[in-house]
Amino acid sequence: MKSFASLLFLVAGGAVAATAAAATQYAVLQRHPLGGSGGWDYLTIDAATHHLLIARNDRVMVVDTRDGKPAGEISGMQHIHGIALLPSQRRGYVSDGAANSVREIDLDTLKELRNIPIGGQGPDAIVFDPASGHVLTMNGHSGNASVVDPASHKAIADIALPGRPEFAVSDGRGHVFVNLEDKSELARIDTRADKVDAVWKLAPCDAPSGLALDPQTRRLFSVCDNQLMVVTDADNGHQVAAVAIGKGPDAAAFDPATHLVYSSNHDGTLTIVHEDDADHYRVEANVPTQVGARTMALDEASHHVWLVAAAPAPRHAPVKEFTALVVGAH
Repeated sequence: MKSFASLLFLVAGGAVAATAAAATQYAVLQRHPLGGSGGWDYLTIDAATHHLLIARNDRVMVVDTRDGKPAGEISGMQHIHGIALLPSQRRGYVSDGAANSVREIDLDTLKELRNIPIGGQGPDAIVFDPASGHVLTMNGHSGNASVVDPASHKAIADIALPGRPEFAVSDGRGHVFVNLEDKSELARIDTRADKVDAVWKLAPCDAPSGLALDPQTRRLFSVCDNQLMVVTDADNGHQVAAVAIGKGPDAAAFDPATHLVYSSNHDGTLTIVHEDDADHYRVEANVPTQVGARTMALDEASHHVWLVAAAPAPRHAPVKEFTALVVGAH
């Protein structure tokens, strides 16, 4: 692991790069008013239907990414957080944190198919693992991960985690990685054995939330509450870089075609980091978005990032002016 001093040097280097004139300029290209009540959490894009799926409290809100217009809703849920896709089966799996269950949905008809109870409490982030064919929920209240088998429509295991899980990502080779928010650690799950086989420190990262992966360089990107993106080797846990990002990050994404890593931040910025190679990173832009635009989805076809936000309102007041924003090069 690199020393704290060298990590600060890398952060400073990213900050210097951010002040240089970037070859590509990025901006909010479109704003689409969506309206509707309730808060929101993670966003997911279904490439086959050009649908943006928004976890919108008690329902899934669906938006057409071609024109930014509402395309439907899947209602009847309690308090949902994340949506994992199984494209080959045209199924989606939605974590319902209040019901302690996973809602299986049809991605084409936009209907709920079944409600699958799980053993964990407070499922939040959710991920499909191609190697095992299973869906895993990260359960914030019980500190474990629940494993759902789409073939049997049942929860088949619970995996103990050494901390409170946040976002997770699968490498498609038999491992799922998950940030442990309260421990500032990164856990690796063996999805064939359904157990944790490694835990790595993320210091100087504080309270990691969003997580992304470059499957080619085998680099993990954890976005942290103290305005850092920490880069970790997915094979041995070696920390290779730390880069300055915006305040209040909640989601991360990686675009394999452009080698860009994104961090969506509550302070109203989208930090864009360029991966020069496996161990070198620089801030390419901090794009002004909208305060509260903390979750996002990357459209890999257009290389646009979708975010959502609402106008500021008093605590517990109804959401107003709920809007989708599209960020890209111009």
